[in-house]
Amino acid sequence: MHPRKLLVFSLFFSILFNFPRSPLQLVRSENLSFDFPSLSLRNLTLLGDSYLRNGVIGLTRELTVPSSSSGSVIYNDPIPFYQPESNTTSSFSTRFSFSITNINPASFGDGLTFFLSPDNQTLGSSGGYLGLVNSSRITKNKFVAIEFDTKKDAHFDDPNDNHVGLDIKNLVSIETANPDLDLKSGELITAWIDYKSGLHRLNVFLSYSSFKPNFPLLSVDIDLSDYLKDYVFVGFSASTEGSTELHLIENWSFHTYGFRPTSGHNVSDSSVIGPPIPDSPNKHHRRIGLALGIAGPAFFCTFLVIFGWVSVRKWRGVRMEKSFKAELMTGPRQFNYRDLKLATRGFHSGRIVGRGAFGTVYKACFQDSDTVFAVKRSKHNNHEEGKVIEAADERLKGEFEAGDMEKLLLLGLSCSNPDSLARPSMRKVLQILNNKAEVVIVPRLKPSLSFSCGVSLSLEDIVSDVEEEIQTPGPMYEIKLG
Repeated sequence: MHPRKLLVFSLFFSILFNFPRSPLQLVRSENLSFDFPSLSLRNLTLLGDSYLRNGVIGLTRELTVPSSSSGSVIYNDPIPFYQPESNTTSSFSTRFSFSITNINPASFGDGLTFFLSPDNQTLGSSGGYLGLVNSSRITKNKFVAIEFDTKKDAHFDDPNDNHVGLDIKNLVSIETANPDLDLKSGELITAWIDYKSGLHRLNVFLSYSSFKPNFPLLSVDIDLSDYLKDYVFVGFSASTEGSTELHLIENWSFHTYGFRPTSGHNVSDSSVIGPPIPDSPNKHHRRIGLALGIAGPAFFCTFLVIFGWVSVRKWRGVRMEKSFKAELMTGPRQFNYRDLKLATRGFHSGRIVGRGAFGTVYKACFQDSDTVFAVKRSKHNNHEEGKVIEAADERLKGEFEAGDMEKLLLLGLSCSNPDSLARPSMRKVLQILNNKAEVVIVPRLKPSLSFSCGVSLSLEDIVSDVEEEIQTPGPMYEIKLG
């Protein structure tokens, strides 16, 4: 931590915790807000089959064979939704990006939910229960949820296998809507859910882009005050039943608003009933002194916080400027393939920003940089085509398309790589054969097969707990990957 930043925060906490407590409390706000550009275990709890990988939460098992699975992720802290002083139920808004994909397109279901629940151990059954409802306690549930359902389940009166619905206390939706996008397409989808307590209205928006649509997909007039009592927990759940469907959450923000600022009161003062009694001069002076004693430290603490914030902003700006100048002075930066693969999340389709005649362009975010890069993954050059085609079976007598044969041979080589981690998945193979993905790059030299034992894994190797801070307005640099 920078010395100036450390000094400011040390002074702030020293003053804050060493001043004597007063019977009066400072005005405070109970509204809550958080924003996770990428997800980590610092503020979240994983239940069931959910897992964290490279800043993305997976809610169900990642297996190549059909299975039944359920998992959930919950924000650690309870969120206040009711303010007794003003008899107010909070409004809220949340935004998150998710994708539902499938290793085997013929094996799909069941979907995911965003939920609010008084239970911080919410984990339901697999299948049509969406990881939210326990099949053995169907009538004892307390939740409000928005479901993104990918399988028609007659038991819950589902209209089809691609719908969004509002569920309260059970999975028979109060109201549903059919989006004009495919929930299980594998593409990154952004959802916005807004509830306005004063209007008693809940709206749900969906889009493939990061821009919020003008009109909601689902709009329900409903008063949620009876279901959002005191404190609740928020999170996501998902399930499968005999399928290979994957449910991924990539980012999440949540905000409550509408609470009025409140201030504490001295119990003895507020409990006295009767005519007002004139204050003596000494008592008047004591009250003035008490007020100054409280207001002075509060003002000083506020000044320190503002000063620290401004100082840290300036320091970060100078650091970024120096870093950028250093890159200009040292010339182009070199990246290895592993770093590029991590920065693009394995060249995931959700990171594609464009396609051209010579390759596909991906958005890349590196852990040690605040800059967003564009990585162009070039197509294979034709100078090796002749050598690859020579491996084709002579009995075909050349009766084939050269491009298709080259693709098939390169795909076969990549599938026979001695390194199992470098082989493409079956889903990737199907995408390549259907011309929906580029052929995996095959090394010029045959990789060697090596074994190792006794390798110790650190916590960082097992669980990736890195938050990516993507600065959208920043410059974008192009990296060409041959």
